Amino acid sequence: MKKLLALLLIGSTHLHAQQTADVIIRNGRIIDGTGNSWFYGDVAVKDGKIKAIGKLTAWHATKEIDARKMIVAPGFIDVHTHIEGDEVLQPTADNFILDGVTSVITGNCGASRVNLGKYFAFIDSLRVSVNVASFIGHNDVRRAAMGRANREPSQAELDHMKQIVDKAMEDGAVGFSTGLIYIPGTYSKTDEVVALAKEAAKYNGIYTSHIRDEADSVTQAIEEAINIGRQANMPVEISHFKLSGQQNWGRWKETLPLVMKAREEGYDVTIDQYPYTASSTSLSTLLPDAVLADSQDSVVARLNRPDVHAKVVNHMLRNLKRRKLKHFSYPVVAFYKADTTFNGKSIEQVNLMMGRKHTVKQEAETIIDMMKKGGASMVFHGMSEDDVKAIMKYPFNMFASDASIRVYKQGSPHPRGYGTNARVLGKYVREEKVIGLEEAIRRMTSLPAQKFQLRDRGLLREGFAADIVVFDENKVADKSTYENPHQYSTGFEYVLVNGKLTVEDGVHNKTRNGVILYGPGKK
Repeated sequence: MKKLLALLLIGSTHLHAQQTADVIIRNGRIIDGTGNSWFYGDVAVKDGKIKAIGKLTAWHATKEIDARKMIVAPGFIDVHTHIEGDEVLQPTADNFILDGVTSVITGNCGASRVNLGKYFAFIDSLRVSVNVASFIGHNDVRRAAMGRANREPSQAELDHMKQIVDKAMEDGAVGFSTGLIYIPGTYSKTDEVVALAKEAAKYNGIYTSHIRDEADSVTQAIEEAINIGRQANMPVEISHFKLSGQQNWGRWKETLPLVMKAREEGYDVTIDQYPYTASSTSLSTLLPDAVLADSQDSVVARLNRPDVHAKVVNHMLRNLKRRKLKHFSYPVVAFYKADTTFNGKSIEQVNLMMGRKHTVKQEAETIIDMMKKGGASMVFHGMSEDDVKAIMKYPFNMFASDASIRVYKQGSPHPRGYGTNARVLGKYVREEKVIGLEEAIRRMTSLPAQKFQLRDRGLLREGFAADIVVFDENKVADKSTYENPHQYSTGFEYVLVNGKLTVEDGVHNKTRNGVILYGPGKK
């Protein structure tokens, strides 16, 4: 009997000693994503999953990482991106990976691929470095059913839109998004949005919105978003929560309480934010919505009519006056296909480059000329740093880049596409102590995973997908600036996506191991 027991013990010890992993991260300070304090430990990864966490002295791996003096955390989830069209240009998604992001959610602001089944198949065959989830976007759904028409849909058109949303949810969309500041979504009434949101709600989807106004009418726009979620009986995410224009600085004291009140009433309303004082969107947002209906030819034809032209100029000058500015210095060209020498220049500077008089009226004419030639993507400076910090402190606020996959050295894009997470961790956590490290990690990981129902992401837990970042909290920093945006973040030494090392010693090794993250309605 003693001999049998001894043999059993020897066998048990032998088996225990033979525990192996593909990768072991040792000696790190583990922040697991819950918001709890860090603890010292090791993480073992095998077959794309987290196999064990703790003091793993009996474990061995073919690849061992010494994370001494570094933080080990779940991979970050960027809940608001626009990667459509750039995946094939830069499938390694370096700007995201080198900022600690392992999963992105695209299809925001009402802009997505209409056939998500086809899109997911494309992403799956392309293989990108990050995991990808997507919303179905209202603007593209509406465009598919009725073009850019400035009117209410017929019943047949509404039914067509419902069918597209329904099919997208079955294909795996995480929810329904709107961009009610963009054409043609801006032409829709609340009832139309509610009807389509209800289709997504049938599959437990999320409603996310670039609300109808982020400036003077921001409170009404927030209330509309909350009301849509209430009527459709679904969770709400308010995108890139902010206050645009100097005249609205400080109004977070009005806007945040609207979100708090909704949560107190039992409605699942959350927000996201990029940690910058400039936004980025289309030049077309400076023009009246009615001018932008239908095709580009129609837009040009309207702008060529003297009466419409005069109204557009007056509209832009009134808005500039409300901002208490003397020139169009706040809109800066990110990318202008018609003349790339304009990239990185403000409208005020572009106007002077064109040899025009230094007047706001001439600057408005410059905007109209650029719109006639196809428009431009822009960076708009017009937010308050104090507002950014106040909104950042709200615990149900996630961090998001609102960016595409950056093609290195192309255009003069907003720096948020390179440095969002590093900026939070370096500037707002380490330097300014606006929020704590564990809290920042929670907002980047478990909070978005919970909100968007990414079941095995966002936490360091045994059995969860091995999306992991290892970074130096004392060195992590965003390098991208408005003047020189094409600079990658630093401090992220190792990144694993589904168990595969994608960043080693701070360098992207070109591994492309991302997968599709499907919504709950996937059939």
